[in-house]
Formats: sequence, structure tokens, C-alpha cells
Amino acid sequence: MHSWAWLLLLSIALLGGAAPARADGLQDQARQFAGASVPAAQGTRVQVEVGSLDPRLKLAPCEEIQPYVPPNARLWGRSRIGLRCAKGPTRWNVYLPITVKVFAPALVATRALPAGSVLEEADLAQAEVDLAEDPSAAVLRANAALGRALDRPLAAGASLRQSHLKPRQWFAAGETVQLVAHGPGFQVGGAGQALNAGVEGQPVRIRTESGRVLTAEAVGERRAMVNP
Repeated sequence: MHSWAWLLLLSIALLGGAAPARADGLQDQARQFAGASVPAAQGTRVQVEVGSLDPRLKLAPCEEIQPYVPPNARLWGRSRIGLRCAKGPTRWNVYLPITVKVFAPALVATRALPAGSVLEEADLAQAEVDLAEDPSAAVLRANAALGRALDRPLAAGASLRQSHLKPRQWFAAGETVQLVAHGPGFQVGGAGQALNAGVEGQPVRIRTESGRVLTAEAVGERRAMVNP
């Protein structure tokens, strides 16, 4: 069979002899699906932006189109939505690029701040920011940032993220720390000696009063949490 004849047959199979599925209709479905799927917490505003299909792509008509979230995708920031034809002459599956923005009040820099700056009240202000524009969580309250040093520069007006802040050292090696372990329906505590510095977000080894060495997580001033 000549290549042109094969292409003609393929086009007939895809289009089913009718007008192709409308791209703007697919965008609307993706937008509605994403908007309904993103939990909007109190005080937040969700905005969904949907990209376009390749204009050269022709889709057969479909009676039932199902939008879905592809594996390993997340409706947060830049992502994608899957659309598949569940009922029609020809089954097809396409992906649309999508950007989910979630706006809420958070901290921004009032001026350009170099790395190493210790944050003061005058350096920060509240503004509406897109929580989803950066993988690192936005800092929402000033008491979580004041007195902390910046690990990297922060531009004026930019959203302050957890990744901007240098990890805090809650205690030094050799200090006595309070240990807390909790689980469903229980909480126990004790004391121990830190065998290395307790840096926020990093594991720390603690020797208990009985001599047992545990791995915990530094969570506060001379406090460590043991995960059951």
C-alpha cells in the first residue's frame, strides 16, 4: 500500500468521518477537573492555567472524555492533566500542560537581602503569593523567620521560602536533651545526651540514661523527637 493511502486510512480511523474533538473543549474539561480537585483551604485562592495541544494533532470525536491525574503528577505548580476517550469510535489519550496557582498571604522581602542576612521585622511584610510557584514551602508567619539567617539571597518582593533559611542548630554535641516519643494514643519522654549537634531537619544520635543509643530528630531547643 502506498504511504499516502495508509495516511488517508489512518486519518479516517482517527476522525471517524466527523469533526475532530475541539481543543478548547478539552482545555475547559481539564480546567474544571483541576479546579475541583485542588483543595482550597480557607483564605486561599486557586487559579488554573491550561496549556494547548499540538495544533497538528487531530482527535477522533468522543462521546465520553475522562480527565485524570497521571501517575507521579501532582496538581500543584507546573504539572499535566491526562484526557482519555472512554467511549468513541477510536480510543485516544492525550496530556495537557497545566499550571495550578494557589494564592494566600505569606511573607515577602521588603528589600533585596543578601545571603547571611539575619532577618528583622523591617525586612519582611505580608503579601499574597503563589504558594505553588516553588517546591519549598512558603513561610507564613514572622515568628518562624525573625532572627533566622538567609542561606541564599532573596530579591525584593520575593516570597520567603523554607529553603531560603539556614537550618537552626537546636543543641550542641554533649548537651542534655529531652527526648519525646509518641504514637497513636501514647506519648513518652526521657532525657539523653546528644552525640552530635542537633540541626533542624537532620538526624541526631542520643544516648539515653540507660546507655542505649537512639536516632532522633532535633525539633526544638534541647528537644528531640524519636519516631516509633
